[in-house]
Amino acid sequence: MKLVSQTYGRRLTVLAGGLLLAGCAATADEPTAAGPTPSEVDVALAAIDRGVIQSSLDYLAADDREGRFTGTPGYEDAARYVAEQFAAIGLEAGGTDGWFQSVPMVSSRLNAQGSGITLHSTDGNVELTWGKDFVAYPDLSRPSNRIRAEAVFVGYGVHAPTLGYSDYEDVDVNGKIVVIFSGAPATLPSTERAHYSSGRTKADEMVRRGAIGQIAIANRRGEQSSPWDETATNWGPDPEVTWVGVDGEVADFHSEHEGYASVGPGVAEQLFANAPLTYQQALDSGDDFVPAAAPLGIEVTMYRESDHERMASPNVVGILRGSHPDLSAEYVVYSSHLDGLGVDAPVDGDAIYNGTWDNAIGVAFMLETARALAELPVRPRRSIAFVAVTGEEIGLFGSDYFAQNPTVPTSAIVARVNIDMPLVMFPLDTVTGYGAEHSSLEELMTVEARKEGFEYTPDPYPDEVYFIRSDPYSFVRQGIPSLYLAKGVGSSDPAIDGRAVIDGFTRDHYHAPSDDLASQPVDWETALRFVRASVRIGYRIATDEARPIWNDGDFFGDRFGR
Repeated sequence: MKLVSQTYGRRLTVLAGGLLLAGCAATADEPTAAGPTPSEVDVALAAIDRGVIQSSLDYLAADDREGRFTGTPGYEDAARYVAEQFAAIGLEAGGTDGWFQSVPMVSSRLNAQGSGITLHSTDGNVELTWGKDFVAYPDLSRPSNRIRAEAVFVGYGVHAPTLGYSDYEDVDVNGKIVVIFSGAPATLPSTERAHYSSGRTKADEMVRRGAIGQIAIANRRGEQSSPWDETATNWGPDPEVTWVGVDGEVADFHSEHEGYASVGPGVAEQLFANAPLTYQQALDSGDDFVPAAAPLGIEVTMYRESDHERMASPNVVGILRGSHPDLSAEYVVYSSHLDGLGVDAPVDGDAIYNGTWDNAIGVAFMLETARALAELPVRPRRSIAFVAVTGEEIGLFGSDYFAQNPTVPTSAIVARVNIDMPLVMFPLDTVTGYGAEHSSLEELMTVEARKEGFEYTPDPYPDEVYFIRSDPYSFVRQGIPSLYLAKGVGSSDPAIDGRAVIDGFTRDHYHAPSDDLASQPVDWETALRFVRASVRIGYRIATDEARPIWNDGDFFGDRFGR
């Protein structure tokens, strides 16, 4: 199999043929009517080996992998390595082509010279300047489009009736270009706010109401945190990437949505010049989180040219076959994103974004979880699929593709456990399961993590909404209870402020070349307990008689649950 990236103009090499054969995997234990007894899980826990984890970490985070960017030879090397480990563990190949599930993608790049915005008012026409007045985003499918329509302000563009909030009341946006604030009202609960602030959710709503384009503006807080002058100066027409379905359709693409741009405060003032409310009044409504939708009394022309290239990059899938004659047809999915940021702008002479903590160590932990569970004398009752996903850093595309095109029956997936950037840098005494609070997984995780000396804590960074920004959300949208097994901030060493350590890493090393093998020492006692907790959690989900269930009245369970 070849992993081809036309975007980067490189022909990738053929993966080792032996890895593509399902026959490389060892035969699963004969099915039995019951899974392992509680004492037998100790066999799996005893198999966990620091040296094996370190070996995987050293390979995946090495400079030779060049940061493992999606669609590059460095990522291909990493994918081949994971497949080799799956085979050595004794898993079954679970992809569509041996160990691999190729994820087809399209890269769309805006041609700035062929794109623009014109404002039409009673005072005449104003042609905006790229990189000064506005920046625009490419069309994901078409080479060019042009629209002219009235502009309508719709606040944050949020319609959340169950939470008592809507920016669309008493306003008609059919055939219009909507002007919206980025983000969502802070009065909404944090996780729900993240859902409604996502571009996907906003686009779905505006298209459902007939809008044909959008112009994003910043509220006061957004302008303070990311001043427009800095944004516009540093902006380049970088490619937008998304996956392409087996039917050839581009994911999350609305043909009705024909223009998308952001403008600065100066242009925003012009948009509101003839409106029934001033720009400052609109900003006030954003600060107060009070809907204030209104037609702006101005027409806008938006036009753009986009270039497209096809690429592909694989998820890597291995399956530990369950032991129960019936429950083995059900699956727990473990995942960890294999991709990184690749090679980019050098910092202090280093241009390789190795991604040791984000997320080579997460993949190494997942591999060790698989290896330990494969050591059980009798395998868990349910099957477990281990998936190293691509494209997380460019939009969660590998996980979204797998969640919508799984290599096992969708209805058979009972839960999803994700491991991403476990910052085991000090003696942790807490762990977090982002998203676990929405389902019965929270209680299960609390019990199992405590057995390894960890107390479960709610999300210590609720405003960062990591759950929505990470791979588990792809599965939540398909109605599958999910958790993101992550570090907490509590330290068992009173001399160490855990939150300060994590905040320091985020500030100085996250998404930087210094996230390398030398950036922070691994606290190996904590790392081994973390993997043990991972094993216990997966074992429990795969062995319990009942599937995990959404909590009664849960926002995501009600919205997406089966």
